[in-house]
Amino acid sequence: MDFPILALLDEGACYHKLAALLHPEGLTCPRCGARDGLGVHRRHRAPVLDYQCAGCGCVFNAFTGTSLQGTQRSCAELLLALRGICQGVPTARLARELGCDRKHLLELRHRMQALAQRAAGRQLPLTDPEVEADEMFQNAGEKRRPAPRPPGPAAAPGQQEAGARQLG
Repeated sequence: MDFPILALLDEGACYHKLAALLHPEGLTCPRCGARDGLGVHRRHRAPVLDYQCAGCGCVFNAFTGTSLQGTQRSCAELLLALRGICQGVPTARLARELGCDRKHLLELRHRMQALAQRAAGRQLPLTDPEVEADEMFQNAGEKRRPAPRPPGPAAAPGQQEAGARQLG
């Protein structure tokens, strides 16, 4: 059963968590790298604030220059999507829980996974000598093509298919 937990989250708390994940050292100007002299420029998308650098005048927010730049999702949706991706929840189920389009969520998933893989620098080996099957095939069905189907209807019960022979 899917459970829509989006209504249970605080948007401000989700924004602060995302900002901390994206900028663990603290927010800096993407143009000049300054940490000081960052003032609030606009508050029209609260809790996401637009900042302006006093040094170079660059206007930016916590998502500028990250894989989340340009997303139209709320902070709660982004954090829940990230949580689901980390837990290996299938995209279709996650889209139903968040009440959004599976295709767009899959694109976001791929961007986040590519970013995580670049951050890791290489394929990480499994740390245990023994693993559970669900650990190895967590996202195995995400890119699978539909199974090939034979052309035409199936044979009725008790009838042989065309070309089939009984031996013996």
